[in-house]
Amino acid sequence: MPHYDSLDPAVYNDLELQKVHTGGDNHEFLFIGRQKFLKEDLYSAFGGTLNPGLAPPSSHKFANPAPLGLSAFALTTFVLSMCNARAMGITIPNVVVGLAAFYGGLVQLIAGIWEIALENTFGGTALSSFGGFWMSFSTLYIPFFGIADAYEEHPEQFASAVGFFLLGWAIFTAGMTVCTMKSTVAFFSLFFLLTITFLILSIGEFTQNTSVTRAGGVIGVIVAFIAWYDAFAGIATRENSYITVKPLPLPKPHRTLL
Repeated sequence: MPHYDSLDPAVYNDLELQKVHTGGDNHEFLFIGRQKFLKEDLYSAFGGTLNPGLAPPSSHKFANPAPLGLSAFALTTFVLSMCNARAMGITIPNVVVGLAAFYGGLVQLIAGIWEIALENTFGGTALSSFGGFWMSFSTLYIPFFGIADAYEEHPEQFASAVGFFLLGWAIFTAGMTVCTMKSTVAFFSLFFLLTITFLILSIGEFTQNTSVTRAGGVIGVIVAFIAWYDAFAGIATRENSYITVKPLPLPKPHRTLL
């Protein structure tokens, strides 16, 4: 660490601009360089903007795309998960194909690209990736792509291949979950439970155990409602709703500033 007394004044000023510290009677303010923010406002961004760090809003004057992407993910996940859970005796999940291709897929991908334009690397990666997941998932049920037909004589291979497909997404989501460990309970829970959902569904494909797949469906329904909750956090304000979301930050180590 450099000793400030020995630094050139210009270098010292640069270091001052980079400082991050708290202030106020109850440490309710956060100072990032020479900018002052109410810490609660920055925390609320976790669910509503898919930004996993305490960061000020983007300088670009665009609408917030995260609620759109989260809503697309939530609805598509809800429908597929209800089918996986065998709700109302449903065993054929093909009704989700349209949602997966257009709402959970295309719309979520557009929202992800929009997040990248807003300089949100995490949000752009998450929404674009899961948009790609839903579009690729829909191709498993569309005859034009011939994916299921290729395994017609070896259905056990198809199940295992889908298992690897879901396992890969579980690994990806686990990596994203690690990046939310300093956020809020709802934001972290979304990615953590989604990781568990992918993992259980992949096991269900490998074992062809209906009970395991149903368990994955139940957890997936919970994930969908958490995603809707996070989307609501980005839409509801004191100006448009009597009900707003108060973020609950995850506990942090004593020595960690943020």
